[in-house]
Amino acid sequence: MSVAERPVDKRHRTLPRPHLTAPAPLTESAAARYVWAITRLSLAWVFVWAFLDKTFGLGHETARAQAWIEGGSPTAGFLKNAPAGPFEGIYKDLAGMAWADWLFMIGLAGVGLALLLGIGMRIAAAGGALLLVMMWTAVLPPENNPFMDDHLIYALVIIGLALVSAGNTLGLGRWWGETALVKRLPFLK
Repeated sequence: MSVAERPVDKRHRTLPRPHLTAPAPLTESAAARYVWAITRLSLAWVFVWAFLDKTFGLGHETARAQAWIEGGSPTAGFLKNAPAGPFEGIYKDLAGMAWADWLFMIGLAGVGLALLLGIGMRIAAAGGALLLVMMWTAVLPPENNPFMDDHLIYALVIIGLALVSAGNTLGLGRWWGETALVKRLPFLK
């Protein structure tokens, strides 16, 4: 008979037996929570930086003259020049369209802010993964691998961040999850 199967004798005080209890999963350790939180904040910066650079032309990838606030198109340069593969025609046709610019920029800002704040992680994961997979399909096959590139890795990471509740550490996720809105509409968590 194992220790767990023995009947409990209530006359004797039972001492804790740490060697008989399973350790907490690694995802519940403080170290893991902080690694996931820092990963979340790092990925947030990828989205926020892209939004800021395309909006204001900070000179990294977008020159000031091509900034969105200067009348430039955030999608035109990439979608006119980079697409290859089976979806090339579709993406080139979308280049510079105002509605595509707005959706792209709203997506960058929304996903970036959600990750930065640690709120709306499920929606951020879905929207961010969709945006990243679309960017991946624009350049098929990837330059350095038959199918895998950083867009797919980021898509998997952002989904993982939502699954481990990475917004609860160094973010507002725990508070957000307790709001009446999120309790009523849990997909907003």
